[in-house]
Amino acid sequence: MPVNFPDVQGKRDTVKEQVTEDMLKEVIDLYISETDSISLLDIPSTFVSVDADDAEPIMERNNQYAEACRSRMDNDKYVDQSVQTLNGATKNKQVQSDSIVMVDKATTVTSWDVYDSLISPDTGNNASGWVLSPVMSLLACIILLCFSSASAASSLKEVEALGNSLNAESDLQLIMLSEKFQHCLLVMERSILGNIFQPQLAAYRQLPVIEDPESPVKPGMGEQREEDAESPRSPAVVRLWAFSCELSRGSSVSSMAWNKKNPDLLAVGYGEFGSSNQKPGLVCCWSLKNPTWPERVIRCDSAVTSLDFSSNNPSQLAVGMQDGSIAIYNVKSRDNKACFISSSGCPNRHLDPVWQLRWTQQELSLTGEEKVESLFSVAADGRISKWFVSNNGLDCIDLMKLKKSHNTKKKAGGTTTGKKTESVLSALTPGLCFDFHPTDASVYLVGTWEGLIHKCSCSNSQQFLETFKKHFCPVNHVTWSPLSPDVFLSCSADWTIQLWKQDHHKPVLGFTSTQRTVCDIKWSPKWATVFGAVNEGQLEIWDLNSSILDPVIVQPAAAGVKMNSLLFAPQTDCVLVGDSDGQVTVYQSIDSPNLLFSNLTNFF
Repeated sequence: MPVNFPDVQGKRDTVKEQVTEDMLKEVIDLYISETDSISLLDIPSTFVSVDADDAEPIMERNNQYAEACRSRMDNDKYVDQSVQTLNGATKNKQVQSDSIVMVDKATTVTSWDVYDSLISPDTGNNASGWVLSPVMSLLACIILLCFSSASAASSLKEVEALGNSLNAESDLQLIMLSEKFQHCLLVMERSILGNIFQPQLAAYRQLPVIEDPESPVKPGMGEQREEDAESPRSPAVVRLWAFSCELSRGSSVSSMAWNKKNPDLLAVGYGEFGSSNQKPGLVCCWSLKNPTWPERVIRCDSAVTSLDFSSNNPSQLAVGMQDGSIAIYNVKSRDNKACFISSSGCPNRHLDPVWQLRWTQQELSLTGEEKVESLFSVAADGRISKWFVSNNGLDCIDLMKLKKSHNTKKKAGGTTTGKKTESVLSALTPGLCFDFHPTDASVYLVGTWEGLIHKCSCSNSQQFLETFKKHFCPVNHVTWSPLSPDVFLSCSADWTIQLWKQDHHKPVLGFTSTQRTVCDIKWSPKWATVFGAVNEGQLEIWDLNSSILDPVIVQPAAAGVKMNSLLFAPQTDCVLVGDSDGQVTVYQSIDSPNLLFSNLTNFF
C-alpha cells in the first residue's frame, strides 16, 4: 500500500539548509490512500468435465446466464422474484402378508425358579465361610435326597462339567458347598423359622399374633373372665425365646450390643472367665430372622470382654478381649477371622482385660457442626484410651490414668491425724466401666475397682472433675439416663444400686433387693423412671414411679445359671438377659409402667 507524503519532500530540502524551532513545532498532515485490488489468480469452479458429453450445452447455458447478469439492470425482461418450492408428494405403500400363527404354551414355575433365573448361576466351592445351622443341615439333606433321584439329573449337569471322574458323593458335596445352594438354604431356613416363631416375633414387634384355625384353643388362652378382668394384674415378664446354639453353649455371655443401623442385628460376646487357663473367645451376630443360629460367627484368640458397633460404619464391630487386645471386624464378610484392624502391633495397647468399649461422636469445632466418631476403651490396667488408625494398625492415646488415692496419713505413733490431708497418689487402679454424657460427649463417668466413680473430661487428662463416693466394692457398671441427662445409675459388688445427680456428691436414692453382686444395670430407652438390673440370681425391673423399695418385676434365673448381662430392646417392651450358660433370653413385659412422671427431674 503506497503512502504519499506530498509535503514532507519539500521540508527535507529545507532541513539541509537550517532547522528552526518553529519548524519542529509545525503540524504535518499525512494522508494514506488504498490502491486498487489486483487479482493475481482467478480459477472459476468447475463441476463438469470438459470432455463430458453434455459439456457444450452446459457451457452455453452458463454463457447465457453470465450475459443475463451483466445486462439485467438495463433489461426489462429481468425481474427479481422469490420462489418457494413445494415438498414432494407422499407415497403410500401397502404390503400384504400372511397372518401370524399364535400358539399357547403353559408350564409350572415356582418362586425358586424365578429367583434362580434372576441370580447369576455361580457354581463352585464355598470360599466364604458359610456355617450350616441344624435347620439348614436338615434342609440340605432333604434336598440332596431329591437330587439323588432321577428328577435331579438336570441339576447335576453343572457338576458334570467339572470332570467325569467325580463320583456321585463328590458331586453332591460340591452342590452342597456351592454359594448358590447355601443362599437358597438360608432363604428357606428363614421362611420356615418365620412360621415357627411367628407368635414370639409378633409379640416382640407388638403385632397381632396369627392363630392357627385348625389347632384347638388351649385352656386359659380364651377370653378373660369378668372377675379376672376386674382384678388388677401384677406386672410380669414372659419368656419369648433364647438365642443359643451349640457353639456358645457353656460359655458365659460377657457383653451385648445392638447394631446402630439395623435394630434386628445383635452382637454377643462369649468367654470363660472362671478358669485360670485362657480359652479362645467367640462373637456371634444374631438376627431376629433366625433365633436358632447366628448369622456371623467370629472366633477370637482370647475371651471376649466387651464389644460395640460403629455408628458411621455399621458393619464395623469393635471387640475387646481378656488379653488386652482390641480388634475391629467387618461383619459383612463371612470369614470368621475377617479382622479389619487390630491393636496387636500397638506398643501402647492394654495389658489387662478391656472391660468396656464405646464408639462416640465428638465435635471437632466449637460450633458443633462437624463431628467425628472415635473409639474409647477402659481396661484393668487403669487407663482410658482413645483409639485411631495408623500405618501399623490401631494406635491409642491415654485420656486418663486412674490413680489410687489415700486420704489419711499416720503419725509416728501409728495413729491417724483425724484431719483431712492432701491425697497421696500411687499405683493405678483398674477401671471397670465408663459412659459418656448423652448431650456432652466430652464428659464421661468411669467406675473403678476401689468403688469410686470419677467424672472426667476429654480435655483434661490430669485431674478428675468430680469424684462420687458411696460404693465400697468394685463398680461393675455406670450409665447416664438417656431421658434425664443430669441423672445416672451405678451398680456394685456391694449388692447395691445407687441413683445419682451430677450436682450432688451423695446418691439421691439407694436400692437393695438381694445379697448378691449386681452385675449389670441399664435404663429403659422408653420410660424415664424405669431401669433394669441383673444380679447373679435374678432379673429385676424397677419403676421409681411405683416403688423405690422393691422391684416391680422379678424373674429368677434357671437352676445352676447366673445372669450377668442386660440389654433393653429398642422400640419394644422387651429386655435381653445373658447368662453363664451362653444363652441370651428375650423377655417381654406384659404391662407397661404407669407414666405419671415423664422426666426424672419432675420426680425429684
